[in-house]
Amino acid sequence: MKAYEVQNAWKIDSIVEIEREKPKAGPGHVVVAIKAASLNYRDLLTIEGKGGAKLPLIPFSDGAGDIVEVGQGVTRVKQGDRVCPIFFPGWIEGGPSAYGRMKALGGSAPGTLQEFMALDAEAVTPFPAHLSYLEASTLPCAAVTAWRALVDEGRIKPGDWVLVQGTGGVSIFALQFAKMLGAKVVVTSSSEEKLQRAKALGADALINYKTTPEWARAALEASGGAGIDIVVEVGGAGTLNQSLSCAKVGGAVVVIGLLTGVKQEILVPVIFGKNLRIIGISVGSREQFEAMNKAIAKHKMKPVVDKVFHVKQVREALHAMQAAGHFGKICVEFEK
Repeated sequence: MKAYEVQNAWKIDSIVEIEREKPKAGPGHVVVAIKAASLNYRDLLTIEGKGGAKLPLIPFSDGAGDIVEVGQGVTRVKQGDRVCPIFFPGWIEGGPSAYGRMKALGGSAPGTLQEFMALDAEAVTPFPAHLSYLEASTLPCAAVTAWRALVDEGRIKPGDWVLVQGTGGVSIFALQFAKMLGAKVVVTSSSEEKLQRAKALGADALINYKTTPEWARAALEASGGAGIDIVVEVGGAGTLNQSLSCAKVGGAVVVIGLLTGVKQEILVPVIFGKNLRIIGISVGSREQFEAMNKAIAKHKMKPVVDKVFHVKQVREALHAMQAAGHFGKICVEFEK
């Protein structure tokens, strides 16, 4: 079988196609034929050597495919099921733990950039029937992160104001989920074209942070002065203080990214003065994935796939992510 591996050096151009023996399903395991995979910013950082992984590495955490072989004792899933591997194979339910987060696909464990994967049967989940493999491949990391941010940590309810930063995978999923759940959404971006695309998905307020650098004030105004109930913070150091400023009293700032840096002086008085909840998260459990899938199926929601590359063009796909011109998700497709 074909796989794609980062070899010799941590850089995009070190990814090469290799031949490996097709895995077999041992007791309690399944073999999944991967049909599509999707890119996350975390994958780019890992391939650039910023994720703490070891060479050589089969990258990418996200994918979707068919179960083609079932090992002895497996009853949870069956041959022919369309499934996604989960991001943390050991995190099935409950809150985060060191054990549950010990292994992550495309980092401390081999990723989805391979034609076949042997996985614990507990570490896959069927995806909604109305989704294609490409669409389903976007779910394990970005979608679960957005769902957990809003539902499990943000405790979203109808009428809440949510702010999402930019128009990458997590932010667009957060926009879609927030609208699905009856909330109002502020979207920030430096691109007027992307803001209009966000409006078409239901965004209630649009802020161009290039022309409005003090976007926190604009977000407060959009919410009628009350403030934002849940801020989905993907920027990191460069945006955190504005996120704190626009959050409402008793609101939540869910920190999931570091696109604008890792260090920043924090406005501590704002945190205790507003009684804010500052929550750091990284993806979620299979239990959360399954709850999200039920909501996606009920509402027939479709992930936003912006660019599709053949798997042999994976380097080009990563360079496209590096250029940050995408809206939603970038995917790679294996042979049909």
